[in-house]
Formats: sequence, C-alpha cells, structure tokens
Amino acid sequence: MSNTSAPVAPGKPSPWLRLLPVIGPLVLFVIWDLVVRAGWIKAILLPPPGATLVAMVNGLAGGALLTDFAVTVWRTVQAFVIAAVIGVPLGVLLGSNERAYRSVEFLIDFFRSTPSSALIPLFLLIFGVSDVNKVAIAAFGALLIVLFNSAYGVLNARKQRVMAARVMGASNWRIFKDVLIWESLQPTFVGLRSAVSMALVIVIVAEMFIGSENGLGHRIIDAQQVLNVREMYAAILSAGALGYALNVVFIVIEKRIVHWSGR
Repeated sequence: MSNTSAPVAPGKPSPWLRLLPVIGPLVLFVIWDLVVRAGWIKAILLPPPGATLVAMVNGLAGGALLTDFAVTVWRTVQAFVIAAVIGVPLGVLLGSNERAYRSVEFLIDFFRSTPSSALIPLFLLIFGVSDVNKVAIAAFGALLIVLFNSAYGVLNARKQRVMAARVMGASNWRIFKDVLIWESLQPTFVGLRSAVSMALVIVIVAEMFIGSENGLGHRIIDAQQVLNVREMYAAILSAGALGYALNVVFIVIEKRIVHWSGR
C-alpha cells in the first residue's frame, strides 16, 4: 500500500508549527472556563472567559476602556522615549571608557536593583501628584536598563574586531563609530525591549496608586473596588495584550536592524 500523503519539503516548516503559539492561550481559556463551570471559583470573582473577552473587545471598540488604553500607551511611549534618548548615547559613552563606567557602576547596579515602586514617595515629593510623576518614574526605571545594556554592549565588544581595526590603522574615533557602536546594537536592543516592558509595568502601577483619573491601572483598581470583575479582567487582559504587542514590535525591529546577530 502506497503512502499518498504529501511529503514536507526539507527545510520547510510544517503548517502545523504556525499553530503552536495558539495552543497555550487556548489551553488557558479552556482551563479558565472549566474552573468557572465547575464552580471551583465563583463567577462573581472570576467571570467566564467569553464574557471577559466580549467586555474587552467592546471596551476597546470605543468604550471607556479605549480611552484608558490610549492614555497608558501615551505615558509608556513618553517614558520609553526619554529613557532611550538619554540612556543609549550615555551608555555607549560610558562603555567606551571603562574607567568612567567603573566609577558609576555601583550607582547603576544599585538603582537598577531597587524596585521602582519603592521610589514612588520620592518622585511624589519632587513632581507631586501629576502625569509628570508617572512618566518620570517610569522613565527612570527604563533608563537604568537601557544604560546598563548599552554600556555592557560596548564593554564586551568582540576584541578581535577592535584589534583588527587597530591593525588596519583606524583611529580611536573610527573604532568607536564603526566598531563599538555597531557591536553594541544587539545588547542595546535587548535593553530597549526590556525597558519598554518595564516602563509599561511602572506606568500601570503608578496609575493604580498615584491619584490617577485615567489609564489602565486606574481602571483595574477602580473596577476591583466596586467588584466589577468583568471590567477588571478586561483591563488586565488589555494590559497584557499591550505588553505582548510592544515586545513583538521590538523583536521585529531588532531582526531588521541587527540582522547580522550571531554571525
């Protein structure tokens, strides 16, 4: 008996592999639905996944959730841009001078290891209860990540390429411009990707606890206080979708710009 199934071309991924990323979410929603149907968790505390998704789609289609979503996105973008504009060039400069980097290494590692939420009272004293406060503390947390990764990339540039450039008579400026900066791009993008996620987390936490009138964090805490669980979970899912989308965008950009990575 002959096998009539069409063989998969060597090197060509099976169409089923494209469905793998969907399996995890489907399993999660099935378990979620079974838990609610079985009554292990009361529906007043955990609504069915279908109802939550409907609430999220309706809210993002033009409801109040869309306004809060847009506000959180704008604050996150502002914080990230500030962190990137300051952190990348400063990190590259510090990384190109190891003595300068070692002199501030403790401060960078100390504040990078300190939870940004612990600094909220300090930023409240400096900026007061305002949008500036939320953006500033998110930018500070993201800045440290960008700064560390950019400096690390320059400090750990492949020595062979630096030595090859010196052998060919390149000046220190040419080595910095044509070797070190390009060598630092991969860890810099890793830092940028981590920084945008950190900025989003800090913005949402700040919206929860720093006198905010809008934003996803405000919507989550406000819905929780009045036991509007559908709206609460819809806002949580929206925040998760936003974080995932930002991460995917940076992965795509990184693959296009740092296409030589690993070569």
